[in-house]
Amino acid sequence: MTYQTNCTLPEELLEQIAVGGLEAVPEPIRILINEAMKLEREQHLEASPYERTPTRRGYANGYKAKTVKTRVGEIEFAIPQVREGDFYPGALEKGLRSERALTLAMAEMYVQGVSTRRVAAITQQLCGTAVTSSQVSRASALLDEVLEAWRNRPLGEISYLYLDARYENVRMDGQMHDAAILMVAGVGPDGKRCILGVSVSLSEASLHWRTFLESLVERSMSVCS
Repeated sequence: MTYQTNCTLPEELLEQIAVGGLEAVPEPIRILINEAMKLEREQHLEASPYERTPTRRGYANGYKAKTVKTRVGEIEFAIPQVREGDFYPGALEKGLRSERALTLAMAEMYVQGVSTRRVAAITQQLCGTAVTSSQVSRASALLDEVLEAWRNRPLGEISYLYLDARYENVRMDGQMHDAAILMVAGVGPDGKRCILGVSVSLSEASLHWRTFLESLVERSMSVCS
């Protein structure tokens, strides 16, 4: 098969796609991204391999393999390394964002009550990559870390407080129960409103509200007049 001479893609890559269809897409992507990352390293070092220049900013230091889950399956890239300074190729950043999005999607499915086995099956169908139940569990743990950091962040001065509650079904000791979701919102001195905290309690009794509000004070919350 021949291609027009003004085509900007290497003929070998076009041949792979023409013969293998979509299943052949990961390999051309790997080759193109790897080459783009090499060029980025040369620009970062201001020198090509083995080139002597007065403006050289350092030296290449081989490659580090990294497997990224993408929409067309898993692809192993060779990330260029440098001896001195920080360098990370921007050509791979979009792929890493896709990987993080996939991880968050798995975590969200798990939080919504989808079993780890089912999440793994859905990911396999969407991305063509095998995901184990343990990987789904680790992904959900990322949300726990983010939530824990948010729940313990310092609050500072608050001008106004808004207290509200709603009831939701939650699983406790293997059984479903109605639980009160206590929520406190606040308006800061800058006029911006935000959620200060959320607490799951047995009811809206004053004891639970008092404990919840005391936890906000422990996080440096103060109500200014």
